Amino acid sequence: MMRIVTFVTTVFVLSSAPARADGFITPFIGYNFGGDSANCATLTACEEKHTNFGVSIGTTGTVIGFEEDIAYAKNFFAATPGTESNVFTAMTNLVLGIPAGPVQPYVLAGVGLVRHHVSLNPAQISSDNNAFGWDIGGGVNIFLTKGVGIRGDLRHFHTLQDGSVPLLGSLVSGQKLDFNRASLGLTLKF
Repeated sequence: MMRIVTFVTTVFVLSSAPARADGFITPFIGYNFGGDSANCATLTACEEKHTNFGVSIGTTGTVIGFEEDIAYAKNFFAATPGTESNVFTAMTNLVLGIPAGPVQPYVLAGVGLVRHHVSLNPAQISSDNNAFGWDIGGGVNIFLTKGVGIRGDLRHFHTLQDGSVPLLGSLVSGQKLDFNRASLGLTLKF
């Protein structure tokens, strides 16, 4: 009996496939649209696109992965003289995807920090607001080589807490911040 248990255990250990996980880093650039973002009602109907940039760092397994996404958008609410506004996001996401072949679609969802800042004549009125929020989205990585690819991504962000921005029409006291982000990035797998 002991020989059978030893034989079965040895065969099982030797035939097990090793766990596979690939790390990645994706610097990206894009713009926000819809919701509370200024002058961009939809992805294609934008009067004035305000650039955002950031980086996603994570790991993917056979289907499930994790990602940290950090982004910054300047002039989020409006680009008017005497005002400054920006939104910073730091999200932790669960990623579900198909990491096989050169075209790798994925979906994701997560939670994290959404911080917006507004200054009207910076010496007089300023508002900072940290809020807990969530994001959901998806995209596709197209790998040109085994370790280098291009990523297209769409995400929706929403705060769970009310925010306030003084004297701005797009977001007033008692509303949750809500917007979308479109981005294009360079994915490096390691």
